[in-house]
Amino acid sequence: MTVLPVNGGLVLAAGLFAIGLLGVLVRRNLLYTLMCVEIMMNAAGLAFVVAGAKWGQPDGQVFFIFILTVAAAEVAVGLALVNQIYRRFHTLDNDSTSSMRG
Repeated sequence: MTVLPVNGGLVLAAGLFAIGLLGVLVRRNLLYTLMCVEIMMNAAGLAFVVAGAKWGQPDGQVFFIFILTVAAAEVAVGLALVNQIYRRFHTLDNDSTSSMRG
């Protein structure tokens, strides 16, 4: 069995997190923003798994299961909010929700 070097796994996790962060900052569509948040959460989970594998502990995998649980809840709530925003504004642009203030 080949083992992924720790540095390679952490570099991959950092790259995925950077791509997700860039997508959250650049994109204006709510669905793309939610997908980028998912990429960031999976990158954090990958970092936990790689760190746990380095020390031979299952802690990283346990944290990853918690991250997957939080991600599933985030998807459910996020898609419900996206659905309501689309019904009200007929668009998924982030800037269209600014009229909800007050």
